[in-house]
Amino acid sequence: MALNIVKLCVGADSVEDLQAWIDFRMDQLAAAGLPREQTHTTRMVPTRREEILGGGSLYWVIKGYIQVRQHLVDIRPFKDADGINRCDLVLEPRLILTQMQPRRPFQGWRYLKAEEAPADMRGGSGGQELPEDMRRDLAELGLL
Repeated sequence: MALNIVKLCVGADSVEDLQAWIDFRMDQLAAAGLPREQTHTTRMVPTRREEILGGGSLYWVIKGYIQVRQHLVDIRPFKDADGINRCDLVLEPRLILTQMQPRRPFQGWRYLKAEEAPADMRGGSGGQELPEDMRRDLAELGLL
């Protein structure tokens, strides 16, 4: 089973905000003639790289809930200009809605075992077409 990562999505108020940011970044890269590759830089380098890259995803916590995930394509450690170890998480730029799962605030990122990860929202299971705040309310009531 693949190992995942969970991280707070700082700066985005909704899944739509995150998607807009990804789209903006992809357009910037294309305009600059660079490969359309989404990366997220973090300070801590995952030590369980092979488990993560064997099908793992980055699960984003938005407004206190895991709501969406992205497949992890690569993990690239590097040193920044100040000599500090950092890591680029290379992500597939496609967002996959998940069932909402509450998550308390934390710093950095955490490993997330496959059996603890929320299920993807599937066509016909309901919820995708609902506004995010309504999805959150229904999830709190155990109806989604």
